[in-house]
This record gives sequence, C-alpha cells and structure tokens, in this order.
Amino acid sequence: MLSPVEEALLAIMMIVIMLGMGASLTFKDFRIAMRHPQAVLVGFASQYMFMPFIAFTLARVLQLTPEQTVGLVLMGCMPGGTTSNIFAYFSKSLLSLSILMTVCSTLAAVVMVPILMEFYTAGIDEAFRIPPGEIIGLLFVLLIPTLLGMWSRKKNANFGAVTELVGGLIGVIVIVFLMATWAPRNYQLLFETGAEVYAAVILLGVIGFAFGYVFARLTRLEPQKARTVSLETGIQNGPLGALIVILVFSGETQQLILIMPVLYSLFIIITSTMATLFYRRLTTKEELARDQAKVEPAKA
Repeated sequence: MLSPVEEALLAIMMIVIMLGMGASLTFKDFRIAMRHPQAVLVGFASQYMFMPFIAFTLARVLQLTPEQTVGLVLMGCMPGGTTSNIFAYFSKSLLSLSILMTVCSTLAAVVMVPILMEFYTAGIDEAFRIPPGEIIGLLFVLLIPTLLGMWSRKKNANFGAVTELVGGLIGVIVIVFLMATWAPRNYQLLFETGAEVYAAVILLGVIGFAFGYVFARLTRLEPQKARTVSLETGIQNGPLGALIVILVFSGETQQLILIMPVLYSLFIIITSTMATLFYRRLTTKEELARDQAKVEPAKA
C-alpha cells in the first residue's frame, strides 16, 4: 500500500516529529503542571478512557470488518499528535496546555496503548491483532527522540524552539505527503470503500471534539481550557498509527487495516480546520467582551 521509500520517510519523519514534541517542553513544565493538574488529568481521561471506547462503539454500530475494527480502535487508542498543537495555536486555545497534554499522553502510550488494544480487540482473529510487544517496542523507541528533544531544549533554548517548530510543521507535512502520494495509486480502493468506513473515521474525530469539550466543562474547566481539551481529544496521532500498522502487518492485511489511520488522518485535517475556525471565533468574542467590560463605565 505504501512504497518502501514512503515507509522509510514516514519512519524518519516520525522521529523528527517526536524530537520536536520533546523540544516543546522542559522538565520544569511538568512540575508546573502538577500544581494545576485538573486540565491535564481531564485530557488524559478523555484520551485514554473515552476515545478507545468511542472507536470500539463506532466499529460495532457501523458493523466494520475485523481489520477495519482493529484500525479504528488503534486510532482511538493513539496519543495526541503535534498536529493538535498547531490547531490549538490557530484556534487561540492554550498552546502550552495542548503541548503538555500531547507529551504526557505520548509518554503514557507505552503502557496504555497495548493494554487498551488487548482489551478492545479481544475476540478478533489473532491474524489481525497487534501483539502488545510490537507496540511497546515501537513506542519505547520513539520515546528516545522525545526525551532528546526535552534535553536539547534545556541545553539550548533557541535550538529547542527551532526543533519544536520543525517537528510541528512536519506533523502536518507527513499527512499531506501520504495523501498526495497514496491517494492517486489507491483511488480504486477509495471508491470501493464503504460509506460506513468514511462515517467511522469522520465521527471518531468529531465525537472526540464534542465529548472532550463537554467533559471538560462538566469538570468545571474554563471555556478556553475546555476547547484545548476538545482539540487534544479529537486529534490523534495518525502518522504513528499508520507506522505501527506498516511495521506489524504486510500484504492485503496491511492494506485493509491501514485504510483506517490513512483516512482518519485525511479527514481530521478537514474537521479540525472547521473546529479551529469555530473555536477561534468564540475566543475572539470572549476577548472582546472582556475588553469591553474593562472600558465601560460602571452603571449607577
């Protein structure tokens, strides 16, 4: 489904993305976060408690095949990606919180993803399941560039800032690159793919946005933080999901499972753009309302 060159580039790009993600934070940021842990904990719960359940429920309701179910559940179990940080910035959400949530979910992925995949894919043919050891091994390897990025930020703030920017941009470039090279060769597969698959990958992100926001507000987070949690919940690390599938499976099985992270990565850019424009408008209104309240004279 992907050429050897594309697979190699995807692996290299993932390393750069993880390096940039690590460079976005210092160890001090974690200590600061622990003083106000509610938003991080709410985001973590949305990411690992509810997104896998949403993916599993969608697969059942839409009656997806075992291969499609594995691919969708894998996306539901993925940590947040650097793409969410870019959309958080343009939506005027809290970028620092978005980055912190992304890194925390990525560090926890080594433990959480294999456990959740084992739980939600139990009963599916072993030929289509992803061995926990494969997931742990890959995610553990990807933690190395993340920690190196954090170390580089501590040693040289300028280098770390540049690495952070490059890593975030490459996160978007990877998705655009995959679709630009993959779609022309697989257009027939796209036409043959059922409507239920498109519904599943689109709804996973959209429901994630909605649930993340509602859950954050129910836990009394302020609107701007809730919008940050919303984006971080709905936007999963699509390139990482695709890389796992490529490294674990081959042949027709790889193609049938890979369609889910690839299509998810395509449509999440579209739905995230719509959510970002909506959230940006809300934030702008709130800012104008606060500014107006400061200058209006007090009523007698």
